[in-house]
Amino acid sequence: MRNPTASPSPPPSEADDPDAAFSRFYWWRSLQDPDGSEAPSTPTPSRLRVVKELERLALVAHESLDELRHRLLGYRAGDLWFPAGGISRQETDIPPVITVLLLGFAGTGKSSLVNLMYSVLGRSGFVPFAQTSSPAGRQGRTEFLEEHNVLRSMHNGFCVFDSRGLDYDRMEDGLEEVSEWMDEGVRHRQPCRGAGSSARVPLTGSAAKAAKRFVQRCVNCVMLVLSLSEIYWSYTAGDFRPLEAARELFHAPSIKNNCNDNPILVLTHGDELTTEQRIDGRVKICEYLGISETTGVYDIMCLHEQGSHGALVIDEMDPVNAYALTEALYRALLIADRSHPPKPNVKDWLLLILSWSMCSLSAFFAFLAYFCSKLAKAHKDHHKLR
Repeated sequence: MRNPTASPSPPPSEADDPDAAFSRFYWWRSLQDPDGSEAPSTPTPSRLRVVKELERLALVAHESLDELRHRLLGYRAGDLWFPAGGISRQETDIPPVITVLLLGFAGTGKSSLVNLMYSVLGRSGFVPFAQTSSPAGRQGRTEFLEEHNVLRSMHNGFCVFDSRGLDYDRMEDGLEEVSEWMDEGVRHRQPCRGAGSSARVPLTGSAAKAAKRFVQRCVNCVMLVLSLSEIYWSYTAGDFRPLEAARELFHAPSIKNNCNDNPILVLTHGDELTTEQRIDGRVKICEYLGISETTGVYDIMCLHEQGSHGALVIDEMDPVNAYALTEALYRALLIADRSHPPKPNVKDWLLLILSWSMCSLSAFFAFLAYFCSKLAKAHKDHHKLR
């Protein structure tokens, strides 16, 4: 929900005003006076922490962006593993590819975030691999799960899955589908349920059959993508549905059980708000979710279909935005590598075989009892007739 009365004036041309780009990329600094003192409206401690976190990103972005990008380029699944629980890395069940799943609601910018990943991490120009705009009424309606290797390399050890935007009014169905993705895994081109389909009806058809040919991947970490401007204008107008739905999805038990950590929170469309609204909206969302405003939370301006020039502006002239995206993905891999379970040992396999054997024997004797009861009944009926 966007503010219907808001009509922002067009931004100054960066060609005419060299400081326009700087003020846009370092937007939070408009809270301070030119002499560096605080603005007349004294920020709260939460807002100060957010500004301090943004300054941290700005401080390390210029020097650390290429280094962090290089780490991702050479990443292999398990590289960020560390000793815990008294077992070695060889005893840990590390998948060949780490899977990061993007979740969110319709129109929050998940596909645009994928495009930005391609631009910032791929380093070979912007190509709109993911759909970033749709005809009226179709915004955010991704029909299939899409696997993206954002580094465009067969050697890196992670992939990102784009998913269908959930519906605020059908959260029960959406959470059930998310639970299936977390418990059963995800596949490239796997059909997503439509807004009008029942959550309990299995998906069939040629698309579902074709998806089974792709590798099924276990979800190792989740990124929750929320539209900062939509949530801000909604709760300002007294509509708390987006906040409630975001809290339900963020704290979904299936995500916690499979990833052993909270999702990475990515806030998009913040550039549609004023500076104070943008920071206050972030603080409000984090308070409602019950998490820190600075840890695992990233305010990222995503790419839209602007061509290669738009990609160049964000990648080269806005290092803070590019670094925030890179750090968010790096944090997701760090969470994933700290959540791998131990490999099944001989005892586990023996217990599994024993349990399956007992189940098979139980089924056999149940069938035998059923067959004997039918036979006895038929024999009894035969004697009665005689």
